[in-house]
Amino acid sequence: MEQSVLIMGGSGQAGSDTAALLRRWYPTLPLTIAGRDLGRAQRVADELGTATAVTIDLSRRDLGLAETTFSAVVATLWDDRLNGLHYAQDRGLPYLSISSGLLDIGPEIVAGAQRSSAAPVLVASHLMAGIAVLAALDSAREFDRVDTVRVGVALDDTDTGGPAGIADLERWSAVTSAGLVRRDGVFTWLAEADAQADVPTLDGTTLPGQSIPVLDVPSLALATGAPNVRVDFAVGETLSRRRGEPASVEIRIDLDGTDRTGEAHARTQHLVHREGQRPLTALGIALGVERLLGLRGEKPAPGIHTPEALLDPAYAVERLNEIGAAWHRVSSGPRP
Repeated sequence: MEQSVLIMGGSGQAGSDTAALLRRWYPTLPLTIAGRDLGRAQRVADELGTATAVTIDLSRRDLGLAETTFSAVVATLWDDRLNGLHYAQDRGLPYLSISSGLLDIGPEIVAGAQRSSAAPVLVASHLMAGIAVLAALDSAREFDRVDTVRVGVALDDTDTGGPAGIADLERWSAVTSAGLVRRDGVFTWLAEADAQADVPTLDGTTLPGQSIPVLDVPSLALATGAPNVRVDFAVGETLSRRRGEPASVEIRIDLDGTDRTGEAHARTQHLVHREGQRPLTALGIALGVERLLGLRGEKPAPGIHTPEALLDPAYAVERLNEIGAAWHRVSSGPRP
């Protein structure tokens, strides 16, 4: 591929980790690292090789860039004016974003829908860019019918991300403290008190958390057909730090339904990465870029897409294993 992938926020945690992963997979794929600090972006580009560095102006529809041809635009930062999306649409380029969240997604969806024939838009503003959803969907393959999906994410309090990630969390929490679940087939908002929930971790310890309004809830509900879906999020001291090790991240997946024989079936497993959420977020973005570019499978059609609509969960799990994710099945079999 001769044209470069423009990574907005490419010198930040999510952007630089994504670039490094893409470089590992595709040594000759051109990458353009865009950031506010040209020197920092240049250092990332130099480490990658086959990469260039630029600065961008998010207040401008042309991003302040000289007329350059790219293969895709990836926003790993909050683009409040949607100029990254406009830039991509004006040039017919695939676009991926991760920072809108459920509460900010309206303008992005409308902008994508108004010009739905311009280019594919991958809305990946899920937890860790869709990795939790894909992991749960892979687990759901052994079910004939899924009745309940419950996902609990335990993030270490020293691993809340770089400045951009922290700003996202602060912005979302400033908008609402309510939670979103699917209950008996109805998407339901929970008041703050009802949203509170403990997140069990692998060693039996629980962290105080709450249901949060994330895209993972509708993605899981509509992909599995489960009438009951809840995603809880907790921040605290994770299992690895309690053992005196570096911060990890843990995703607990609980599924309940029926198996292929029609018998009641339940499954609980934990996905753990010893290096925290950064590798998982980078993987989610990199999988999306790979698909948008047609490097695995055909290029998607123009329009709005979500990770589970484009990505194979089994392939995502293969890639998770490659980057050091560990799976711990607590139980699987007939419902207790």
